[in-house]
Parts: sequence; C-alpha cells; structure tokens
Amino acid sequence: MPSIVVVGANWGDEGKGRIVDLLAADAAASIRFQGGNNAGHTVVNDFGTFKLHQLPSGIFNKGCVAVLGPGMVISPAALTQEIAEVKAAGVDVKLCISDRATLCLPLHALEDTLEEQRLGDAAYGSTRQGIAPAYGDRVMKKGILIGWLNQPEVLQERIQFMLDWKLPQLKALYPSFDFTQTAAEMTAWLLDVTAPWREFICNVTEPLKALQKQDANLLFEAQLGAGRDLVYGEYPWTTSSNVTAAYAGIGSGLPALRPERVIAVAKAFSSSVGTGTLVTAMEEQDNFRENANEFGATTGRPRDMGYFDAVATRNGVELQAATEIALTKIDCLSGLADLKICVAYAGEHTENPIWPQTAALAPVYEQMESWSEDITGCRTFESLPVAAQRYVERIEELMGVRVSMVSVGPERDQMINR
Repeated sequence: MPSIVVVGANWGDEGKGRIVDLLAADAAASIRFQGGNNAGHTVVNDFGTFKLHQLPSGIFNKGCVAVLGPGMVISPAALTQEIAEVKAAGVDVKLCISDRATLCLPLHALEDTLEEQRLGDAAYGSTRQGIAPAYGDRVMKKGILIGWLNQPEVLQERIQFMLDWKLPQLKALYPSFDFTQTAAEMTAWLLDVTAPWREFICNVTEPLKALQKQDANLLFEAQLGAGRDLVYGEYPWTTSSNVTAAYAGIGSGLPALRPERVIAVAKAFSSSVGTGTLVTAMEEQDNFRENANEFGATTGRPRDMGYFDAVATRNGVELQAATEIALTKIDCLSGLADLKICVAYAGEHTENPIWPQTAALAPVYEQMESWSEDITGCRTFESLPVAAQRYVERIEELMGVRVSMVSVGPERDQMINR
C-alpha cells in the first residue's frame, strides 16, 4: 500500500503544493486531511497558475481522484468557486468529499473577524475565514457535518440547534454583532451553493480502502507546517488543527495508515505570515520579499523574512517524523550577499524545542558562501554552483535527514531529484 505524506517543516508556505502536484502524476488519490480555506497552495503547471485553498494540489493530474477528508473544515461557497476555476482551465475534476467533514459557514467567518477585532493588538493574526470557530463548534458538538447536506430536514434542525446556542453568546460578547439569517434561510443557501458538488459527498474511507487493496499510490497533503500545529506549534499563534504526518490517517479517513514516505517540505530560507516569532528575521526584508514573491496566498499579506532557521526546522522535521526533506526556492538565494544559517539559539530556555515566546532568544549564525549565478536552469545537483551544493549539504547535515529534492523554480521540471 504505497503512501506518501507531504507536510510542512516550518510555519507553512513552504511549497507543499508544488511537491504534491509533481508527485501526483503517479498517484491514484490526492488527499487533504486537515485545515480549510485559511491558507493556500500555489501550483504552477501546464494548466496555469493556481492558488488552491481547499482542493488537493493533485487535482490537476488525470486519473488522480481528489479527496477532501473528514479532518477538514470546508467553506462551501469558496469550494464551489475553486472547483469552477479549475474546471474552467480544462481540468477533469474527480472528487470525493467526506460526509464527516465540518462545514465552515459565513457565520463562523463573522465570528472570527469580530474576535480578531476585539483582541486588537493581541490578535492572533487569523485569516478571518472562520476556521477556529468551525473547529471549535465541532469540539463542542455543535458543528454542521457535510453529510447533512443530503438530509435537508436534519441539516435545518442541526443549524437551529447551533444557532440557539451560539447567537446569545455572540450578541453578549460583541456589541457590533448583527446576524439575522434564520435556520431555514441558511439551509436554503447551503443547498443552493453546494449543488455543484453534493453528488461527490461520500464515506471516503470506502474508496480509499479499495485503492489500498489495489496497491495504488496514495498521496496525503497537509496545510501549513509544524510550527503552526495546534498541539506542538507556536501556541497560541497556531492553526486550529493537527498538521503533523501522524494525523494524516485520521484526517483522511484511513486511521490505520502507516505511510512509507514522509516528505517534510522546507524553504531554503525562513518566512512566516501572521502573528508569532521569527527568530532569524532579517533587518532589511523588502527587496528579498519582492524578489522571492513572499506574500500570503490567501490574504496577500507580506511574509516576515529570515535566514534559514536550522533549530526550528530540525524540530519540525522531527515532529513530522520525516523520512526525507524537499528543499524549495533555493533559486531565490542567488545574489544574496549575506547568506547564513541559524544553527543555535542564545538566551534563556534555549533547550526548549518548542519556540518559547517569553524568552529573549538570539540566533547563533554560521556564515555560508553565497553565489550569484542564475540556477533556475539547473537540472542536476552537480550543475548547481559549488556554494549552493554546500548550502544544501550543510542543511542536510544539520537536519540529520536526507534532502531528496531541491527546487530551483516553480515549474514541474524545475525540481532536482537527488
């Protein structure tokens, strides 16, 4: 039962989408197992350039079914739009959407926005898509399941149950709260907006088990990275789900999954969007950010830019139980005169592998030789400048895990396999 899990070693935005898009050529199914419409995977291929938020990145490969697993929270209108966009590009969409996944409603997005506004300077940096409230409702047993879209009477009953519990709390907490939709109106809207994909709702475990019996290749895709994991990330500036490879089976519908490969994706430098700590932040970031096109795929927010943080990345690689590393965007380092790697932290509590926000941490850098050549045309590791080879090899040494893939650009053929 060949299976590959692609996860992030950092804070998200590592380039997982382009790795999944590449590997999906040999996969029977591409599966998202957590998250929702709060982060995007940028994919560049023969169909064009896409920023996917809920659809698995393997959807572009013929013969590969795209699975939205039970661990996801799904924004219905956004999914409808996303499906329409890839269909318009000529993609033959083959979907399985878990009946156990949770709906993320416009009410959740409103709740998310109001809470960020209430927090002010202490806000979490949420994308305000409603992800945390939707997951919160699921935990409180007030969530609305995707499967109920095919049972309208049950759907309206559960929405009413949720509204009776939620609305009094929101009205008490947020003075500007205003929501007038009834359960009947919400039900009618949901049935209308989900009409293009309701036929794909199913118990995804059954088709996935059938593919396992056929010894088919299964590809599992995480959103965000280890630094944003709900349990092990930079709490409270985390996402609201588990983004580690250990959750892939549970969130996909195959709880007994034992993957053969776990690929932890890491950028050749550090970047982070939202609130939190980036220990290796550069003093001058603007030019590098523009050259590397480092802006949030969902919000367009500029990402905080830093030197490669081997301490945080090694922690992420270990959390993901990675068997190999895919290093992305090394081409963006060409011409960067001051090239270095953070190999340790100085300051209090440096023995804590989970980035502490209360400690004054200072990065300990190792200076690396830089290079100025354009490497986007390189197709073998040996054709890279010697300085670039040494940079990759030093990261590999610090991680203690093989760097099996090195990307020198966003296109499918700009991936060097070692």
